[in-house]
Order: sequence, then structure tokens, then C-alpha cells
Amino acid sequence: MPAERTATHTVPVAAARRRRLRADQARQLADLLRHQILSGGYPDGVLPLEGRLADDYGAGRNTVRQALDLLRGEQLVERRPGVGTVVVCEKYPHGLDRLQGLAETLNEHGRVTNEVRTVGPVRAPAPVAGRLGLPEHTDVLYVERLRRLNGLPLSLDLTYIPMDVGAGLLGCDLENTDVFRLLEQLTGQPLGHAEITLEAVNADAHSAAVLQAPRGAAVLMLERLTHLADGRPVDLEFIRFRGDRITMSGLLRRSL
Repeated sequence: MPAERTATHTVPVAAARRRRLRADQARQLADLLRHQILSGGYPDGVLPLEGRLADDYGAGRNTVRQALDLLRGEQLVERRPGVGTVVVCEKYPHGLDRLQGLAETLNEHGRVTNEVRTVGPVRAPAPVAGRLGLPEHTDVLYVERLRRLNGLPLSLDLTYIPMDVGAGLLGCDLENTDVFRLLEQLTGQPLGHAEITLEAVNADAHSAAVLQAPRGAAVLMLERLTHLADGRPVDLEFIRFRGDRITMSGLLRRSL
């Protein structure tokens, strides 16, 4: 009887392992194809046929199909009859190794415009005052902007700035100019460095509606505290990027 039970369970277990192995391989292949897509590896926007991909990557046809299904689920590619698998979503590169405004970062990819949704003084929440080195209950300038690239919603930026600097922003063209550039003009000194945290969060109902993204969809949250060259913290931002339209990259060096 024990031998019979072992034989009964061997086939399902082996099949489950094969499915898991194929799923692992499909995920690995999807990662490689995603890099090729985002780095311009298919300049005509059409991926090779499944058979060619299977040969190029040493994968089975079923694994290739699963990998392409993953990329379709990300809305990065789609299948078109008579054409094949084509790239349908372009992601824009956002560097993490230079301190730049969004328009400066993406100037090669089109025009960044800002819809200023809210601007004005607010009582700084205690964590905001602390990060900006201000006394509790101090007023700060709060700015909320929807930022578009070539007309498409890209990010929702929530910004807190000390009022002695922020008051000058009230008369500036916030719709067409990066705040970083304006801060340098108003303070008379360059920005120095920024502390950043990047994580994925689920879009709340408000953010999803503004970004025209599905409610609950994952967005990239960039928290950035920017300092002037003299070290003073002057700009605290919480930026929600549409993850299907942006890719973060940087050059890291190991110090011994």
C-alpha cells in the first residue's frame, strides 16, 4: 500500500515541478526580452517569431509563449494577426545618478508640461517640518502637479518648500518650468544633493484617477529630499510615476 500511494502521487508532483520550472524559465526570459525592448533592441517594434526566440535563447516554445504572455500582461507588447508580437508601450528612462528636474531628465524624449492642481501655504505636518529642518507648525508652500510627457500623464508630484523660498514661486511659471531651476534662481545658489527612496505602492483612488491608471495599479513612488549646495534642505517631494511609462536607471560604483 505505501508503494501504491507513492506511485499515485509521483505523477502530479513531477508535473507540478515541470510547470514551476517552465514558469521560472518564462520569467527569466521575460526579463531578458524586456531589457531588449526597453534598450531599443527591436528598432522596428516587432519581436522575432516564437521559433526564432526559442532558438536564440535556448528555450522551449511553451516557455517563449509564457514569457510573451507576461509581457502582454504588462501591456508592453501585444499580438497582431499577420504581424506578430509588437511593442505597444514606450518606457522613458529616468536616471538616478544625476540631480535633475523631470524636464531636464526627459528633454530628449519630448515636452514635459505641468498641470498645477494646488499651490499655496499649508501648515507643515510634523514629519515634513522635521525633514525640512523647520519648527513645528511652520507654514510651507505646498504644490501638487500632474506632469505630462507629450500629453500623456506621467507623474503626480506633491512638493513641500519652506515659505521663505516658496513665496517667490507663487509668481513663477510653474506650468512650464522645473521647480529645481526656479529654486536655483530664487536662492542664488545651485542645488547640491538629494536623498531618495524608491518603492512600488498601489495607486490610491485619487492618484489613479489623476494619472488615468487602473485603481490599485502599482506605481513607482520616489521620495526625494533635495538640499542646496550649502546643505540646507529646501524641497521635499513625493512623486508617483506610472510604472508602465518610466524606467529608473543609474550607474553605481563600488567603493572599497
